[in-house]
Amino acid sequence: MTAPSRHSDQKPLRRDMLVAACCGAVVVGMVGAAYAAVPFYNWFCKTTGFGGTTQVAEKAPEHIFGRTLTIRFDSNVTPGLPWKFLPEQNEIQVRVGEVATVHYKVVNEAAREIAAQASYNVSPPTVGAYFDKINCFCFTEQRLKAGETREMTVVFYVDPSILKDSDQDDLNTITLSYTFYRLRNPERPVAETPDATKSKL
Repeated sequence: MTAPSRHSDQKPLRRDMLVAACCGAVVVGMVGAAYAAVPFYNWFCKTTGFGGTTQVAEKAPEHIFGRTLTIRFDSNVTPGLPWKFLPEQNEIQVRVGEVATVHYKVVNEAAREIAAQASYNVSPPTVGAYFDKINCFCFTEQRLKAGETREMTVVFYVDPSILKDSDQDDLNTITLSYTFYRLRNPERPVAETPDATKSKL
């Protein structure tokens, strides 16, 4: 009389274990997908210019065309970063395919060294695929000592392939925007004093 009840008790237990295993697999898959999403999204933006992400180029185009665009420059710092950050020019005129060099000025107004890095994009966002940087301060972190002033350079051009995009026929202005955000200062090793070195010998 007892054997059938034991058999019937095992069925819900197996079903519960199967459901728990499936849920665990889903959770693990979602965590893995979350970690993979960030580098994939960054790669996608850099490749397609999605969201106004600019491109990186190694050399200038072979030809300069007659179409002229106005490039405006925007500068920002995130709250808590005591830096003054401004472009030396608010806007310039460039021809498609022409390499332009512009400068920004940044001042660390704090009483200690601070490290920061700039995020960037262009607007309208659809132009990101055609805005190429050869050199930019945004590629690396910037570390400024207390009160230090630094001039930073951006070298860029608008890719001639934009002329083949009919959606950009009415485009006449591009805004290049930067926002500096603070980086956590890594701990630096303390240099040994001569006395400390002698004490070890």
